[in-house]
Amino acid sequence: MVGVCLTVIGIIRVVISLRRPDIFGDDLLAINAMLYLAACLVSYWALRTRNLRRNHRLERGADVLFLVALTLTAVNAAFIAWAVSVH
Repeated sequence: MVGVCLTVIGIIRVVISLRRPDIFGDDLLAINAMLYLAACLVSYWALRTRNLRRNHRLERGADVLFLVALTLTAVNAAFIAWAVSVH
C-alpha cells in the first residue's frame, strides 16, 4: 500500500506540472503512506512480542491504524478524482 501511495504521488506531481498549481492530495497520500507503514511496524511488533496482553493491544492498534489508513485511501481517491475533474 505504501508503494501505491508513492506511485500516485508521482502521478499527481506529473499532472500538477502539466495542468495546474499544487493540490492537497499528494500531502494526504504521504500521510497515508506513513499510516500504512506504522500499521505494518506495529503488526510486526505484535508478532514478535511474547507478552500476551501486549500482543493483543498491539494487534488492536495495528488493526485501527490499518483501518484508518484504508479509510484515508478512499478519501484520497475521492479528493483526487474531484480535484482532477474540476480543473
